[in-house]
Amino acid sequence: MLSERTIEIIKSTVPVLAKQGTEITSHFYKRMLSNHPELLNIFNHTNQQKGRQQTALATTLYAAAERIDQLETILPVVKQIAHKHRSLGVKKEHYPIVGENLLAAMKEVLGDLATDEIISAWEEAYNEIANVFIELEQRMYADAENMEGGWKDFKPFVVVDKVKESSVITSFYLKPKDNAVLPSFLPGQYVTVKVKIDGHQYLLNRQYSLSDAPGKEYFRISVKREAEPDQPKGVVSNYLHDDVQIGDELNISVPAGDFTLDVTQNSPVVFISGGVGVTPIMSMLNTIAKENPSRPVRFVHSAKNEDVHAFRLEVKELMNRLPNGTSFICYTEPSRQESANHTGYLTKDILKQFISENADYFICGPVPFMKAVINYLKELGVASENIHYEFFGPALQIEQPKGSTI
Repeated sequence: MLSERTIEIIKSTVPVLAKQGTEITSHFYKRMLSNHPELLNIFNHTNQQKGRQQTALATTLYAAAERIDQLETILPVVKQIAHKHRSLGVKKEHYPIVGENLLAAMKEVLGDLATDEIISAWEEAYNEIANVFIELEQRMYADAENMEGGWKDFKPFVVVDKVKESSVITSFYLKPKDNAVLPSFLPGQYVTVKVKIDGHQYLLNRQYSLSDAPGKEYFRISVKREAEPDQPKGVVSNYLHDDVQIGDELNISVPAGDFTLDVTQNSPVVFISGGVGVTPIMSMLNTIAKENPSRPVRFVHSAKNEDVHAFRLEVKELMNRLPNGTSFICYTEPSRQESANHTGYLTKDILKQFISENADYFICGPVPFMKAVINYLKELGVASENIHYEFFGPALQIEQPKGSTI
């Protein structure tokens, strides 16, 4: 338990973190990865380059400081991050390294503002928070290894099929090299893919949603080729698309994640996806069709056009198996006007027709898309506990704290 004085000091730093949180975390990552370059085998280099990881950590620090006397309120965020850590291979021995460099970064960025008393309080608070993560993650590691079909950290899988789902998304069907039984997973979970690419000094990790139902002889991941104009190409996604072929091996983690569907429920469910955000939704939709086909389902998807719209035929076939299922497609730039239910962006008025009592809403897609959809749903009276969403990459907040620049 933290002392009252520590809690008081930590809370006093909230305004500073609101203004300089990202500056602190950016300096922290540069410092830590310079001192411990071996950690580049774990961290996503692209998220570092684009500032996503720094922003996510700054947001978490802000939330921890603001609620230091009621840390139980941020346990959902802790659990989400712990899933990612377990999937990536973050271990107990990494936490002292993080703590040392984070406290040093605070001191170096804030200068005289970071008094010995403040640094001491944050050291005490960090150790308390780190212990929560360590205990939770150790249970997750044990569960992953001891479950039927489970394993420790990573093991090799063979690509047994490679299917182009759209002009930008390709599915990879993966089976364990040792032919062991696959563990079950919850629809909506993801795996980490670890690869060594020629020309890159460190291992590269990426987390991809499983896009099919559990209980099959394979895992399916569906990967978007990241190659936007004026943006750096996605190293791993382009490697998977261009270089990985049937018969090749990929190292895979046990499935993780808490953006999951309870398929046994009979209440209405509304899936809302944008672009490649459809991948975890496909796992949920396939599982419902397999295990609870009478459940009321609404599938709403937004894409640029037909060429980039993945799983179009698969969704149509699944909907034919769901007597209480309907779908609605938005194309912002359709090739043919009649190919979608709506031309343009998904709007509040469109979502209004999918609002129903006791429904659960599962949302996945680009951050701006999710921000808009979540805000629309709240304006339409949907309770926060009925809104579930998943980010690609580090966990970020939909709504930033008032006065915060992080």
